[in-house]
Amino acid sequence: QLQASGGGLVQAGGSLRLSCAGSGRSFSGGTMGWFRQPPGNEREFVVAISWDGGMISYAHSVKGRFTISRDKAKNIWSLQMNSLKPEDTAVYYCAAGSRRLITSTSQMRDSYDYWGQGTQVTVSS
Repeated sequence: QLQASGGGLVQAGGSLRLSCAGSGRSFSGGTMGWFRQPPGNEREFVVAISWDGGMISYAHSVKGRFTISRDKAKNIWSLQMNSLKPEDTAVYYCAAGSRRLITSTSQMRDSYDYWGQGTQVTVSS
């Protein structure tokens, strides 16, 4: 089970940090990531990281502004979002898969086995 937290309302240019806590199982050897669903749009890839840290993949739209990290001991992964823009407004979902994915497959929703409940991020202009 995954529990996401940290969403909220922030002005453009501000920062937020999202966290996802996994419980009930370890994702050792797997991949963790974040997706988002803007209003009226489909869920889209944001970022992913492999358990060993050897694979990190960012969507072009967030590269240089967002940073993913993970705490293997606590089974938590976080998303630091800086320089937020109104177009970052969305419900953010954390995800985890039991396989170590490569860059291309890490960006596919179907590659993930577990999903969090979503947390709202709203960026005002």
